[in-house]
Amino acid sequence: MSKGSQERSPSYQRSFSQNDAGTSDDMDKSMEGGVRNTNNSDGNTTDNKLTSSTSKNDDAAKEVQNSAMGTRATDSARVTKFTKELSGQMVILERLRELAWSGVPPYMRPNVWRLLLGYAPPNSDRREGVLRRKRLEYLDCVAQFYDIPDTERSADEINMLRQIAIDCPRTVPDVPFFQQAQVQKSLERILYTWAIRHPASGYVQGINDLVTPFLVVFLSEYLEGSIDSWSISDMSSGKISNIEADCYWCLSKLLDGMQDHYTFAQPGIQRLVFKLKELVRRIDEPVSRHMEDQGLEYLQFAFRWFNCLLIREIPFHLVTRLWDTYLAEGDALPDFLVYIFASFLLTWSDELQKLDFQGMVMFLQHLPTQNWTYQELETVLSRAYIWHSMFNSSPSHLAS
Repeated sequence: MSKGSQERSPSYQRSFSQNDAGTSDDMDKSMEGGVRNTNNSDGNTTDNKLTSSTSKNDDAAKEVQNSAMGTRATDSARVTKFTKELSGQMVILERLRELAWSGVPPYMRPNVWRLLLGYAPPNSDRREGVLRRKRLEYLDCVAQFYDIPDTERSADEINMLRQIAIDCPRTVPDVPFFQQAQVQKSLERILYTWAIRHPASGYVQGINDLVTPFLVVFLSEYLEGSIDSWSISDMSSGKISNIEADCYWCLSKLLDGMQDHYTFAQPGIQRLVFKLKELVRRIDEPVSRHMEDQGLEYLQFAFRWFNCLLIREIPFHLVTRLWDTYLAEGDALPDFLVYIFASFLLTWSDELQKLDFQGMVMFLQHLPTQNWTYQELETVLSRAYIWHSMFNSSPSHLAS
């Protein structure tokens, strides 16, 4: 696909190419790129702009569709691209972001994610030393803050540790791996250490979910096969400590870019929920009006989406693919989440318009994604990509 559609950040352009992704070979339907025609009879300015914008972007939609449906690159071609970017002495992060946006080969994910988040330096000569030092620093933090008796903790710290201990068993409850006691203990150590080191927010429910993609990806360097068969009971404490450290530092890097999502009253999430409402109104006026007429507030369902980054809404085996795109977005992620979540919501536009308030609340709390494959996820991402290309250059409709 031509990269002229829309620049994502000062440093790189997103390149949407299923050929680069290769993670959803079962994709045999065309991706949806169009914007719903509202057919309002009053012909107001917004609708005219939307129609004009839609027609101008037909080519972009077709390019994304052709990219997804055309001659697919083989796995080896995709791997070759990543290998080329990763093998040099200095990784060019802009090019790595372009590739990673459309999906990372699973066995390359640990290294790619460390690089995208700025945890591992792009200079290969420095990488091993930096990781060793950061892993030792994490160990020191655990010894200083976690491995101490409760008599040395404040009342607030005891309550925070207690809340984390309650939440860990609730984390991704439908994946048995996360019910293992040692896995929950690792989660607890990571979360408590992070919370102590980040007093502006401390621990907020939902951050426990955000550790899980990192945990599975960094464990995949040591464990093979399906996560259903994984156990860390035979792993050395050194390996477990390194994995926890990588999770800790990557979580820290991720949340550095969205600090006000988890401070008091979570103003960052409130702001993005408002932007989501405005974007949906612009893209799909009928469903927006129906939700408003029924009295449905976006905070009632979208707060959890932003708080947990959709981890609770889609099958867990799709989460790491979604997070390839998240991490490729870098600093632009919070704003791009609005487009992903609008695309996600409008997957069910027709269904929502048939439901009353109570029906919509129930539907949105239990979305029918249990049988989703990469195909549905790629469709959501492709729509988000196109809508961002259409609307982000004229964001007046998203003014807060």
